[in-house]
Amino acid sequence: MEASTTFKQDLLLREYGRNVQDLVNHILSLEDRAERTRQSHLLVNLMAKLNPQLRETQDYPQKLWNHLYVMSGSKLDVDAPYPLSAMEYLNDKPQPMEYPLNTPRFKHYGKNVELLIKRATELEDEKEREAAIISIGKLMKTLYRSYNKDSITDDVILSDIQQISKGQLNMDLAYIESNNLFESVGGRSPQEPNNRPQQTRSNDNNRGDRSRKNPRTSSSNQRNK
Repeated sequence: MEASTTFKQDLLLREYGRNVQDLVNHILSLEDRAERTRQSHLLVNLMAKLNPQLRETQDYPQKLWNHLYVMSGSKLDVDAPYPLSAMEYLNDKPQPMEYPLNTPRFKHYGKNVELLIKRATELEDEKEREAAIISIGKLMKTLYRSYNKDSITDDVILSDIQQISKGQLNMDLAYIESNNLFESVGGRSPQEPNNRPQQTRSNDNNRGDRSRKNPRTSSSNQRNK
């Protein structure tokens, strides 16, 4: 199928350059079909080296032959290893990309937190809903600390959950604060507080040993007197 190649040639020449286009024109001028085929294979190998990023795409050898066919103005008559196509899709306009239009209410939490809260509102079991609030609260506190240097209190986290859920999720604030439910597991190891008194006692003992007088030294001092 014959297709207009002005735009396609301009597009492909940016990748392969004018010299490749001149080689394509030279191949078209050859009368011997076998010689055209041989030189087309050599030119495709050259095009693969000039455009190495094409190797990451699927069926890249066939695409190279199609590029060669397009640069020939759909006139290349050779024994190609693939069916040659003018690739009319190059003239098609790219499909518009869909961008999210709904921005999250709190950017430091992100859209996924809102989706989690929405999913939590759909839970019917009260225990599961409480567990979901605690997990979401921990995540929100971690995200806030990574986004801001300032600390955030549990009442603010709970208030944000209520706003995002439109009042559907709620929990006793005093119960949350007394049990540190919004705090992630971590921090100091349980052995750390026990080590400090031991170190203090050992230091005190050392000081006491230093302050004690050597009985031999004291007796010798008395004799000298």
